[in-house]
Amino acid sequence: MDKSVSLVSGIGDLKTTKKYYDDWSRKYDSTLNQWKYTVPKKSIRLLKSKFNIRPNKILDLACGTGLFGEELIKTYKNSQIYGADISEKSLIIAKEKKIYKKLFKKDFEKKINFQIKFELVSMIGAMTYCKNFKKLFSNIYYYLLKNGYFVFSHRIDLWKKQNFNEILNAHKSYFKIKFISGPNNYLPANKDFSNKIKIRLVLLQKI
Repeated sequence: MDKSVSLVSGIGDLKTTKKYYDDWSRKYDSTLNQWKYTVPKKSIRLLKSKFNIRPNKILDLACGTGLFGEELIKTYKNSQIYGADISEKSLIIAKEKKIYKKLFKKDFEKKINFQIKFELVSMIGAMTYCKNFKKLFSNIYYYLLKNGYFVFSHRIDLWKKQNFNEILNAHKSYFKIKFISGPNNYLPANKDFSNKIKIRLVLLQKI
């Protein structure tokens, strides 16, 4: 992992990001634990406690090493979970955890032609890297069953910079906004993030 690159800035282009996460993959879980990263657990509480969502088939986009997948399988033990990520080395670690039915090496802006549809699509901790929101939301719509859910997190600093409310409004004929959280800590024990950069959790439902 290139220590000179800041996660705050989003790392760089697709090739640079892929290499960064490949290099980081073996220490990723332990590092995130040191940084007190709890967004996966908070996302599960949103799905289970607030909305009582019980998906049978789940697609975990930008799944990385499977941190969110680990929380999913604890709660949805009988669900089939699929994962996708650009980092091949992260996917190797995710596979070792025996969480996912199938894993795909894929950028989340590139559509995967599944033969099935999902009740839930997740993208936790990766919206920072989205360059084309129209393409992403089109893919999510394609993956989901009618009334299926899309749960994701997004940094509040980028939300404001991107005018993300307008991005959500531009897709309101396809997705109903079910929930937008207040500020949540993201990486509170990381010196670059600490209490300066927070995230929102968002739940959309396909119309």
